[in-house]
Amino acid sequence: IMQPLLRGLLREQVEFRGLLYPGLMITAAGPRVLEFNCRFGDPETQALLPRLKSDLLPLLEATIDGNIEQCATEWDPRPAVSVILASAGYPGKYETGKTISGLDDASRLGDVHIFHAGTKRANSEIVTAGGRVLAVTALGETVEAARARAYAAVERIHFEGCHYRRDIASEASAANLASVK
Repeated sequence: IMQPLLRGLLREQVEFRGLLYPGLMITAAGPRVLEFNCRFGDPETQALLPRLKSDLLPLLEATIDGNIEQCATEWDPRPAVSVILASAGYPGKYETGKTISGLDDASRLGDVHIFHAGTKRANSEIVTAGGRVLAVTALGETVEAARARAYAAVERIHFEGCHYRRDIASEASAANLASVK
């Protein structure tokens, strides 16, 4: 999908500098483009950034300056799996202000990153403040290991009405993929 797009931009002499995120859906007929956005994708970025070993700021600056090809980027080769924790009712009407517990417990697992989205601090607690509340991302030597670690972290986090998909990366895990790059 991206290679034909990039060839088309070159052919049309369109100089694009920035982030280009394709919103894709995998169908029985193959991947389909839903949209293109000039920004980081959410929640896709939460699976990418923990793998980036290089500093992000020089990459963004080099993109602006038009010399990204001079930047060396280093990636963690291990796959990442991200699970979104949402409020009951999301994507429709949902309640907020539910106390979130277990974040420290989940954070103590190795190679786990917790990204806050619909949260806020109320007094000394973290509470829900949106529909998509948290993204829990884990790295592992295999997709299966990353998936197991992500769900182990998710199981430590609690708030009233919390729900999440239980099939994230299950097909990739079943295929026993060693690495996804």
